[in-house]
Amino acid sequence: MGRGRRSAVVIGAGHNGLVCAFDLARAGFAVRVFERRGVIGGAAVTEEFHPGFRNSVASYTVGLLDPGVIADMRLHERGLRILERPISNFLPLDDGRFLEMGGGLERSRREVAKFSARDAERLPAYQASIEAVADRLRELALQTPPELGRPGLASGLRAWRQSHGLASLDLEGRRDLLDLFTKSARELLDGWFESDPIKAVLGFDSIVGHWASPDTPGSAYVLLHHAFGGVNGKKGVWGHAIGGMGAITQAMGDACRDAGVTIETGAAVAALIVDGDSPAKARVRGVRLADGRTVEADVVASNLSPRLLFERLVPPDALEPAFRERMGRYRCGSGTLRMNIALSALPRFAAKPSEQAGDHHASGIVLAPSLDYMDRAFVDARSLGWSREPVVEMLIPSVVDDTLAPPGAHVASLFCQQFAFDLPAGRTWSDAERDAAADAALAVIERHAPGFRASIVGRSILSPLDLERTFGLVGGDIMHGRMSLDQMWAARPILGHGDYRAPIRGLYLCGAGSHPGGGVTGMPGRNAAREVVRDAGTLLRRLCGRRDTKHAARLARRTRRSELPWRRPTRRVGAVR
Repeated sequence: MGRGRRSAVVIGAGHNGLVCAFDLARAGFAVRVFERRGVIGGAAVTEEFHPGFRNSVASYTVGLLDPGVIADMRLHERGLRILERPISNFLPLDDGRFLEMGGGLERSRREVAKFSARDAERLPAYQASIEAVADRLRELALQTPPELGRPGLASGLRAWRQSHGLASLDLEGRRDLLDLFTKSARELLDGWFESDPIKAVLGFDSIVGHWASPDTPGSAYVLLHHAFGGVNGKKGVWGHAIGGMGAITQAMGDACRDAGVTIETGAAVAALIVDGDSPAKARVRGVRLADGRTVEADVVASNLSPRLLFERLVPPDALEPAFRERMGRYRCGSGTLRMNIALSALPRFAAKPSEQAGDHHASGIVLAPSLDYMDRAFVDARSLGWSREPVVEMLIPSVVDDTLAPPGAHVASLFCQQFAFDLPAGRTWSDAERDAAADAALAVIERHAPGFRASIVGRSILSPLDLERTFGLVGGDIMHGRMSLDQMWAARPILGHGDYRAPIRGLYLCGAGSHPGGGVTGMPGRNAAREVVRDAGTLLRRLCGRRDTKHAARLARRTRRSELPWRRPTRRVGAVR
């Protein structure tokens, strides 16, 4: 793999794997990417799910993608277009009223005032408090966590630098930070607002891809995580990628190939090749593919779920028993069921009937009128396996992207929440179970948009088990692991290995199971590549050509600057759910 150059294998051509591969190639590595499926992109793909209808089949909306990744990979120059939602969310209510959020603060305040004048007055202060904390955490998302499990001077210095950045918050900001890290979403929102609709539309983000109730302690942080982003340089804005989410990863694939990366699809990795007669001496030497080929490499970076990597690909005797036991307790499961719907006509909502596409059709349509509704859905799912009245978010990307459906027709993405991976009473995710669960979600939509069922011409359903089998999302977890405080920052996936370095030398984690977690961000891939380059040190610079050396140095400078947040301006971050 490149005579005179260090070699790297990246397992999985999801977006983080592609970002990692690109940065490593630009820094001088000879890089090969192996992808089990027949298409690159991982869960960020666009596929035809019904004749003539295409959609983002898994991840479905843009808002967390790091603008540094967009710029360095020149994604816009490679054809990527992201259109902003005119409003963020549309919440129809059972009594015929509705709430629209986004489109500017004043528009949102007018909407909230329909339900509570007090809440409308409180909204600017709430948004300012969230944004102040999010600004600091955006900084942390671009940095390597300190290795708190292996204390030393370097780790201590890194921890001090990162804590200094958080300390730049004023006292009230630190109190807000503590609230967001420890409280449930309900506790947080009850402290700010009195009306159910505003708490529902804001609290929805606390359960997105999170197997939890808005009453679960720590769910306020998940709400915050989804506030990190923005698109086209505008904070807090969500958008649609023209051509679907696959347009992002296809552009990334082009960037990788231009940088010299070799990408193989239909090439599953069956096992890691590890040398050493004990876990303490273990070092990765390459990978063995399912077709029997072996590929040697100096470095292997895994974009897989940590559970999938350590339980299925790493030889058991290469890991310490304590690590294997801890990894067995790593929690996965986001309670998600995904549907893609082919429609003959645009949905008409009882709360806002219109035969023509409006701003609400181009937004995130949240079908969950209150935090109580969300809590009941979770309790229902815990006892029955899936909620009989689930939480549903619907997007209709064909409103702004006519490449996805035939003329006059539409596609809808349904993100349905509160569906367990393991069903009770000996049940499994059979075709009948999957169809019954999907019908429960469609009944929720039908209640708000009469006639929706009659307009369906085709549908594709992905249960939590389907998400695992199709995309390698263990437990159906779209985040590669619960976004709970015990599995975040330096403890993601496990304390002692939060710096992207696995307990086997030469093996790195570059997926969403590492900091800063889930969402289509590209940050874990970029951060991991930076640590690989750092570990390669002067040997890499000696072996690289001049152009590659410049990129390696640029990655190193970015590392130093990102660890000194008080010396650099806040970056505008561009998000994918």
